Amino acid sequence: MQRGSDRLSRHRDDEMKHELQGLLRSGHPTRSEEWHDPEPTADDDPEVWGGPVAPGGASFETLRLELARILGRTSFPATPVELARTLRAKNAPDPLVEAVEGLPRKERYATVQELARALTPREDTP
Repeated sequence: MQRGSDRLSRHRDDEMKHELQGLLRSGHPTRSEEWHDPEPTADDDPEVWGGPVAPGGASFETLRLELARILGRTSFPATPVELARTLRAKNAPDPLVEAVEGLPRKERYATVQELARALTPREDTP
């Protein structure tokens, strides 16, 4: 069944499948010119393949890095309610916001380190 919103013709679609067949079968780039290949990931790239960072599923360092990236320096000192509000405003992953909301309301966190320590199970914390 042909859709009217197709941007490519059936012939171009078949041609593209043929071009990608070697890559799909081998699992690695098959071009002779390296500049055609996509750039590999760097050592310090975020782990996007693992999904959003959430307490319990991430190490202490990963959680602290993600909190620091989202919250920055200006969010501290703050209560969990204030931090959760900031996280929501900056579109943080829901599991991370919910974990911060679950912290004791009367606590006050001065740094990202303290917040990450409160969210991380004791055996992972340095």
